[in-house]
Amino acid sequence: LKAVILIGGPQKGTRFRPLSFEVPKPLFPVAGVPMVQHHIEACAKVPGMKEILLMGFYQPNEALSRFLVSAQQEFKVPIRYLQEYAALGTGGGIYHFRDQILSGGAEAFFVLNADVCSEFPLQEMLEFRQQHGDMHSFVILGTTANRTQALNYGCIVANADTQEVQHYVEKPSTFVSEIINCGIYLFTPAIFQHIGEVFQRNQQELALEENSNGWQRAEVIRLEQDVFTALAGSGKLYVYKTDAFWSQIKSAGSAIYASRLYLNQYSKSHPERLAQNKPGGPVIRGNVYIHPTASIDSTAVLGPNVSIGEGVTVGAGVRVRESIVLHGASLHDHTCVLNTIVGWDSTIGRWARVEGTPSDPNPNDPYAKIDSETLFRDGRLTPSITILGCSVTIPAEVVILNSIVLPHKELSRSYKNQIIL
Repeated sequence: LKAVILIGGPQKGTRFRPLSFEVPKPLFPVAGVPMVQHHIEACAKVPGMKEILLMGFYQPNEALSRFLVSAQQEFKVPIRYLQEYAALGTGGGIYHFRDQILSGGAEAFFVLNADVCSEFPLQEMLEFRQQHGDMHSFVILGTTANRTQALNYGCIVANADTQEVQHYVEKPSTFVSEIINCGIYLFTPAIFQHIGEVFQRNQQELALEENSNGWQRAEVIRLEQDVFTALAGSGKLYVYKTDAFWSQIKSAGSAIYASRLYLNQYSKSHPERLAQNKPGGPVIRGNVYIHPTASIDSTAVLGPNVSIGEGVTVGAGVRVRESIVLHGASLHDHTCVLNTIVGWDSTIGRWARVEGTPSDPNPNDPYAKIDSETLFRDGRLTPSITILGCSVTIPAEVVILNSIVLPHKELSRSYKNQIIL
């Protein structure tokens, strides 16, 4: 078995700005560890996992290399990064590196999108394939969404008895199905034949367009629109439906929601990562992650759903809720931080209040998903979580509401519903 994690590249992640300026989005910490580490950990747990490949078109940089070395040591699985020469789409990349994926005689491999958070039921998908399809069938992980939100995803129509996918539509314009694609797949080497057919077809179409300069366009292949749509109804594609948690991490606001889902899971999977109330320690409410190097005053109140990074300082009487505080930030006495991501090395002055509007799914609808809202609606900033980029300084006694502050800004007054460039 192998696993491929698609991490995308620098021109993506625009909705994740200003945080993606500082660190590649897959390395952004969610619930205290880099987003993609949750994927690697899930893959490493599957018996027989021989290698994990990260695939994308980030320039290999120091942060990525350091992360890969430490993840290899921690999870005892070879992990490599394969860099695409251009954005090749979800199918083009794995087709381009098919020899690397199949080397060593891989019988099957998982493909996971890096920008989802999930319980990753990989073992269950393997067992499901043995029970349902033959050994050459492919499995998509699916989950239930509500009728209106399903339109934002790939929709799957499956046979109720066999779970065979009969129809697949990516982001349909009218209602097709409540079962949506989670961006996690189990393939066998046979998938390359199907991707190869798309590649051939693309090449033929390009040959007919004489004036096109797009030599690279034949290589750009999207698994969802190009491959699954064609495979549906052929008896080779199945859907494994999960009721466990799942969410996309498209915008910075969805990172706080993903953090909550993972912190919740830690009570079962990593209880040692959750902070406990101790005599002389800060007040902990609900699930909170605190990096061991952070220094927190005993009168601070943290939680629920708070993640405190490396070397963070939290002063007396500080209140933090539903927020991610990144490494090196410092919250001075009596600050209040709600629904906010505080960037690396940022400083919030005494008695200041920094607050955003949560963009959580509807709590009364069990199938609601998070809306990946656009930043603006009707020319106005959509109220969402507040984001401070790295090295932002907020003075004492000001209020920052529903605002996005770009890196290296020193504010002098209060702001509301603004992007501070």
